[in-house]
Amino acid sequence: MTWPMIRATPPAFPATDRTIMLKQIGASALFAGLAAGVFAALLQLWFVVPLLMEAELYESGARAHFTDGHIGSDAGAPPLGDAMGRHLGTLAINIVGWIGFGFVLAAGFALAARRGVEVDARRGLLWGLGGFVALSLAPAFGLPPELPGTFAAEIGERQTWWAFCVIATALGLALMAFGRGPAWLAGGVALIAAPHLIGAPHLDRYFGSAAPELAAMFSARALGVSAAAWAFLGLAAGWIWSREA
Repeated sequence: MTWPMIRATPPAFPATDRTIMLKQIGASALFAGLAAGVFAALLQLWFVVPLLMEAELYESGARAHFTDGHIGSDAGAPPLGDAMGRHLGTLAINIVGWIGFGFVLAAGFALAARRGVEVDARRGLLWGLGGFVALSLAPAFGLPPELPGTFAAEIGERQTWWAFCVIATALGLALMAFGRGPAWLAGGVALIAAPHLIGAPHLDRYFGSAAPELAAMFSARALGVSAAAWAFLGLAAGWIWSREA
């Protein structure tokens, strides 16, 4: 009796192509993520951390605003050197986090490459800006970055809305980028708008310990640093991807 020969299903890509793509994903994510993490940490230490440390003075009561006709007290923001361990932790968290973002971005590059899209530094920059919109700008439209001492809605409700906004925005951007025709474009716009039409959870009034001018500056700088870091990550990851091809 002759048994029929069973043929294995061929892989979607030749082994060499899959090896090259895995190398591209790893190199793009690790090297670009490491560089973006250091870049983001430096920007945060220069522009954002001093505002956080000053807000903690308001939160602790060492500084007050609009009290007895005076704005502020004699207590100044502590110098950065007084919290070196904390800042090293900021650097470590940024490196780990941005390497993770790098893997997400590189996985997107791989999916795009399977559809015949060429990835380079310019396209990487656009992908990075898309990441900024999905993970920072769109959620901040409903829940802006908050200083220590800011009173807000229940944390679980805010986390749920934030996650919904990120997922909906990312899917909406993907539909608009890869879809064909006005229906896909309209679907992408609807997904991006949905979280904001529902509305982010907020209290019925606004109050906090820090000065509102400080809170406004913190939100603006936090978003600016995020935009710069995402653009850097996308540019570097796209360039490394094209070099490893």
